[in-house]
Amino acid sequence: MMKKLYPLSLFLLLLPVLTMAQTRYLDEVFTDVSVQKGLNYGANATVLYATTPLGIVKENLKMDVYTPDGDTETDRPLILYFHTGNFLPFRNPANPSELGFNGSCGGERSDSAAVEMCTRLAKMGYVVASCDYRLGWNPLASTDVLRRYGIINAAYRGVQDARTAIRYFRKDVADNGNQFGIDDSKIVIWGQGTGGYLSLTMGTLDNYLKIPLASNGKFVWDHDSDPMTPPVPMIIEPINGDIYGESVGLHPQSGDTLCYPNHVGYSSDYALGVNLGGASADSAWVDPGQVPLISFAVPTDNFAPYKEGIVNVPGTNLQVIETQGSYVIQHLHEAFGNQDPIVNAGIEFDLTAEQEAAFAASPSDVQEVAVGLYPFNQPDKAGSPGIPVSVAPWEWTSFAGVNPADPCNNDGDASRMYIDTIMRFYAPRACFVLGLDDCIEKLTGLDIIPNAEIGLNAYPNPATDFIVLTTDSDHPMQEIRLYDEMGRLVRVMTQINQSSFTLEKGSIQTGRYVALVQFEQGTSVRKLIFN
Repeated sequence: MMKKLYPLSLFLLLLPVLTMAQTRYLDEVFTDVSVQKGLNYGANATVLYATTPLGIVKENLKMDVYTPDGDTETDRPLILYFHTGNFLPFRNPANPSELGFNGSCGGERSDSAAVEMCTRLAKMGYVVASCDYRLGWNPLASTDVLRRYGIINAAYRGVQDARTAIRYFRKDVADNGNQFGIDDSKIVIWGQGTGGYLSLTMGTLDNYLKIPLASNGKFVWDHDSDPMTPPVPMIIEPINGDIYGESVGLHPQSGDTLCYPNHVGYSSDYALGVNLGGASADSAWVDPGQVPLISFAVPTDNFAPYKEGIVNVPGTNLQVIETQGSYVIQHLHEAFGNQDPIVNAGIEFDLTAEQEAAFAASPSDVQEVAVGLYPFNQPDKAGSPGIPVSVAPWEWTSFAGVNPADPCNNDGDASRMYIDTIMRFYAPRACFVLGLDDCIEKLTGLDIIPNAEIGLNAYPNPATDFIVLTTDSDHPMQEIRLYDEMGRLVRVMTQINQSSFTLEKGSIQTGRYVALVQFEQGTSVRKLIFN
């Protein structure tokens, strides 16, 4: 009898099956983790701020890289992790011992939550790079337009840096022997807090023109107060560099360099986005064909809206920008089919069970389930109706905080319970989006046969016109299903019953594909490329 196929569960080249009691990428299968601290992944121009711009300096972009000890795999998925912090430094540049300069309870690679999650993910078998990004804007500017100008420029620099980090690793794979042992087709952007703004925005900001055409003209302004000149975009590529950080940007008056290109010519693409809090600069930027997304958020977050709202400067009533949060973005992604690798994964995600605790006592209008969304309902602060006791319950620190009325959470055990949930929700969804056979096999029961066992080969590969798939003569192919990188079924070839099959390109578009080849004993997977 032919086994059941799970068509959207395997759309990328899968990794070798591990024989261990726990399952890689679902469980922590490694005991220890090594961390290479303070590595450079690029350098770019930072705009220094106090209450006014102080100047522009070239800053090295730093990261800490976590890898599982004793791992023999050399093609592991990579997570790029971006911390929180309001796009401002946690330590006062004039007095580094003064913590909380950004008004937050964290904002560095060494934050407790960042270290905890990066360590856990590395123990699950991932390579994780916890990345800094450029900081600086004036949250106390005199008008909401100036504050909006400052925040979109800060976010734009952060998006450029995240894409620079992607290209750094791609360049390392191509030119430096892949020293971190990654599979650069399986890259995840993971943002926490302010980093969540980065991961939500960079997943949808795929065309510069989206900035001047943003909803309600929010990113154009009358910069010179001259009625004879038209408004201009708050971001201009010749000044700020392109959306990837691959072109030079120059200040029009001073001539200072605002963007230095890094690792030009390598792809900035990635496979999956994750946000813990944060919001999107503009929900109108969501389009079909964008990367899948996994979101965690507090529905009553008063700093990053769950649905839609105005972001204020923390600790003030100063308005900054209208944004859309995880609820809106998740439902748009699902409606556009971007979540199909999760929706059609081949297993039923029990969202009712997964989100029962999250929805407990929450407002009825936040209980609409989305396959990639986990809301953390929080009780109100005493005496503050509608204000949650925490907008980031996964964070903790030993730092007391700068506001005695709003102290930082010091209970690491309580925060780790939220991180437990984050990992349980993230892991199976990432398995299907990234095409990780170890956990897919565990979750679906699909029998994955290593190619070597049945002699599955493909040539030429890459190919221009056709690819020949061959197997050992005693393992005839029964059926072939071809999927594109978004997990969409492109072609089905049935009743083959032979050990050689010629796959004609025909109407297939140029790109990377995955063939699920069905045998009597199970299923094998082969990555194919048509040029």
